[in-house]
Amino acid sequence: MEPFAGIPEQAEAKRLLSSALADGDAHAFLFHGSAGVGKEAAAFAFAGALLGDPRRVTERTHPDLRVVEPLGDMIRIDVIRELHHDLHLRPFEADRRVYLLLGSHRLNPDAADALLKDLEEPPAYATIVLVADELGPIPETIRSRCQLVPFRRLSGRAVRGWLDERAPELSESEATAIARVAAGRLDRAARLIDPAVRARRSAIIAAARGPYSQTPYYSNEAASVLLEAIGLSGAAAKEAEETVVDGLDLNSKDAEQRVKRVQRGAEREEMLAQLEELAAWYRDLVVVANGAETTVTHADHLAELRADVALELGRKPERAAALVRESWRSAEEFNVNPSLWLDALFVQLRRAFV
Repeated sequence: MEPFAGIPEQAEAKRLLSSALADGDAHAFLFHGSAGVGKEAAAFAFAGALLGDPRRVTERTHPDLRVVEPLGDMIRIDVIRELHHDLHLRPFEADRRVYLLLGSHRLNPDAADALLKDLEEPPAYATIVLVADELGPIPETIRSRCQLVPFRRLSGRAVRGWLDERAPELSESEATAIARVAAGRLDRAARLIDPAVRARRSAIIAAARGPYSQTPYYSNEAASVLLEAIGLSGAAAKEAEETVVDGLDLNSKDAEQRVKRVQRGAEREEMLAQLEELAAWYRDLVVVANGAETTVTHADHLAELRADVALELGRKPERAAALVRESWRSAEEFNVNPSLWLDALFVQLRRAFV
């Protein structure tokens, strides 16, 4: 069976990896691209093909597989030192050993320096695969020693096909909207088909409409809608990760750090996803006003969009979308306080529509 058959699209990545498998030239790779587009699944499929046992690799039970993940907010040097020791052990069963470094964009500087030494002089039987959501934090010295394997955001067709398989109960307009809001990421599509998240999405859209439709208007109330969703997403991720951690051999400190990292990551991802949806709503107002309804993101809320366009908002939605996009960029780059950040954003949005 073709090892990457279960990975949607990603033709370039599959071509590079299939070539590496065929040539036997497997040393160091850097899978990079947005979260939720298949990098991690491809990394395990690649490791399964290299070790000849996809099932045990997927279950993380193969003795010649080692998986490294961030603990807390980063991958620290002590973990890379352990990897260095393990790297020089001969394979137990297969003819090679495979190391998957998930979340490699979280390598701290000392860990990156230590890893560089292993990339420069690895044992002939070792394959190291770094998986990163961003290339920027990865030092050029590491990038230059790895074969870069790019992963792109998925097409709307691919996301829609995934939705048709996993949520056939969705209406046509709901499936179209979710596929577009997911913006090429299956992790977001999975989040959006959760009934609780679908219910919260309506509240977020109401918050997006508030700056131009509510009088009196309270920015803190709009922000609280998003903050509630952020908190619920973090709590769900925390609960799920605690179940995973219970089955791992971790000391209490490492287990706590791992759970906190997952919770914070889920909260941050939820906030960024909400900001993207806010920007998409204001973009949709512009699109509908210009008679291009078939391209709206929120296809399941077309009636509300038409009603809002009738308010003759002019160029104000464009300015609002620009404000949200700028806020998204800042939130992605900096460690912001969500409560203050969102309240300030909704104050600016209100002013944009005055």
